[in-house]
Amino acid sequence: MQSSPGALFFIPNIPQFIAFRVFFNARFYYPVFTILFLDFGLTIEQFALLNTVWAATIVLAEVPSGALADIVGRKRLLVATSLLMMVELLLICFVPLGNMTLVFWIFFLNRILSGLAEAMASGADEALAYDTLAERGQADDWPKVLDLQMRMQSAGFVITMTLGALVYDPDTVNQVLQWMGAQTAVTQQTTMRYPLYLTLLLSFFALIATLSMRDPQVNMSEPYRDAPLFQIISKSFKLTWQVGRWIVMTPFALAVILFGMTCDHSLRMIVTMESQYLRLINYPEASFGLIGSGLGMLGLLVPRIARSMTERYTPARNLLILSMITLAGLWGLVGFFPYYGLLPMVLVFVGMMLTSFFTSHYLNKITGSEQRATVLSFKGLSFNLAYGMIGILYAGLITHLRGKNQMVNGAWSQQAIENQAFRDSISWFPWYTVVMLSVLFFFFWRYREHQIFTADWDDNK
Repeated sequence: MQSSPGALFFIPNIPQFIAFRVFFNARFYYPVFTILFLDFGLTIEQFALLNTVWAATIVLAEVPSGALADIVGRKRLLVATSLLMMVELLLICFVPLGNMTLVFWIFFLNRILSGLAEAMASGADEALAYDTLAERGQADDWPKVLDLQMRMQSAGFVITMTLGALVYDPDTVNQVLQWMGAQTAVTQQTTMRYPLYLTLLLSFFALIATLSMRDPQVNMSEPYRDAPLFQIISKSFKLTWQVGRWIVMTPFALAVILFGMTCDHSLRMIVTMESQYLRLINYPEASFGLIGSGLGMLGLLVPRIARSMTERYTPARNLLILSMITLAGLWGLVGFFPYYGLLPMVLVFVGMMLTSFFTSHYLNKITGSEQRATVLSFKGLSFNLAYGMIGILYAGLITHLRGKNQMVNGAWSQQAIENQAFRDSISWFPWYTVVMLSVLFFFFWRYREHQIFTADWDDNK
């Protein structure tokens, strides 16, 4: 039995899952993320270190937290995630300025708590929502839930990106205050906390959403839900090992994760450097927020297309299409075409959204309830490890290209050398991705004759 998209809101856990995804991910400070840290007095080196701490925390906690969700219940993990989000925001909302040592360590703790929250949310929320449908015999409705969730999250992203940038700017806030007849004025040190306050409000909504969830009965590990801590930890390590072996021995699951990882980490690295790319194709910085909101609105359309693709095409064809879109976007960026260079950036965002939809749909479809959150956490771990790896490789590449340009073009300004190094670095991405995808296609084509591979890959829909 399949439900209409509107009827999904009347299924327990589904509206809560969508609300949690929106409130947890759509954060008002994202459009000013880097300068927020700097305006608190941190250096760019400290900013880089803090985000390394954040990424490392996610990598270390990703899979264990997924296993815990499968053992003690997904709701418990999600409630804990909302509480962590609340605490991480409270820390930086009210940290006093002036003592830079205190500010740094408060942000250090914020990054650890934020990383833990990201890791604990990864997989647990999807597993709870999918098993809710499976419990009712409506697992085939999962693509509709993903479609609805991604479109609503994109709408939330557009709102928070736009409003977050506006309330961060003291000139805009003062104009509004003047229009309202207020006689006071605010400074940057005041307005820089406004996006944080708004995101803190969202954390309360996220907590309300998770408290009203319930764990589906299909995934209950009753002997362990109230077991002593050492038994839970032991079971967690055992489940992690079992799931790791299952992924390696299941060609379809392995293919989905590896293809998704390959496309995601290349595209995500490009998105990280989006503002520098836009600057070099002649867009003014004042337009970046509007462009970001426009790209975010793709999420209102792409999930519907992705859902249709999963219904009409085999997984093999969809991953082939995803690979072609990824490469088309990366090749298009190389030209740095003034203004028109925004079009390949659109393909980059489309590729990321398709990757998210396909990996979620196919992994949930073939994974048993008892290990669903753990499998999804392995996916998150592989994506983040690959992203960390390409970040290290890119840092080495940009250093090499900068030195090469300094030797060849010594008369250029430092900014011109930096810009040329960036242009040169982008041309490496499509070749790097071609090699990675070619290896994967060759490997899985080579073993296509194995019955388990044929059954899981070609016939799975």
